[in-house]
Amino acid sequence: MSLAGLSALEREIVVCRKCPRLVKWREQVARVKKAAFGQETYWGRAVPGWGDPEAKIVVVGLAPGAHGANRTGRMFTGDESGRWLYRALWKAGWASQAESTGRKDGLKLKKVWVTSPVKCAPPTNRPAPKERDACSGLFHREMDLLKEARVYLALGGFGFEAVARYFGLKPKPKFGHGVEVELPGGRWLLGSYHVSQQNTFTGRLTEPMLDGVMRQAAKRAG
Repeated sequence: MSLAGLSALEREIVVCRKCPRLVKWREQVARVKKAAFGQETYWGRAVPGWGDPEAKIVVVGLAPGAHGANRTGRMFTGDESGRWLYRALWKAGWASQAESTGRKDGLKLKKVWVTSPVKCAPPTNRPAPKERDACSGLFHREMDLLKEARVYLALGGFGFEAVARYFGLKPKPKFGHGVEVELPGGRWLLGSYHVSQQNTFTGRLTEPMLDGVMRQAAKRAG
């Protein structure tokens, strides 16, 4: 059963220490903290994916945010990127509430799983290729366990490439906002600009653009 498999994988992820640079960084951030969160206890470990084990849509980011998921222990939670993502999922009818603040906030996802190819927060949001590769086994096993998935919604080129690599796509498809790539078994890879502040604050990604990609995902997921 995928639930048991995903639970076992989660236990393995949260104790992973394969990448010395990432371990050092995530723990340093958890120790030093951001002033606004100075009284909080940071998660400071690798962050597993989460959501509905029977998800039809898998949202794939890049890696945990240093003061978001690395603080709260939940992907896309506790920072501006998460506010954008969960608000969009809520509007689409796939999240029980519009905001994700922590692992115990009561939020439930329906038919959606949220994850990333790299499970630890990287310095400057840039994992090294060897760190990406070290994490790929965990990511691929996660994808294998999400047996009902029909749409992989990649937020950014890094996640898009990771899904393409998982499916062994050749030639490698070109990332773009709204791009759709048909996958084996009637599944789809969709691209969206990442919900990072670099994109949302500059207007490169707007809420209507993100909502539009959610509609594409709904259509392809059936």
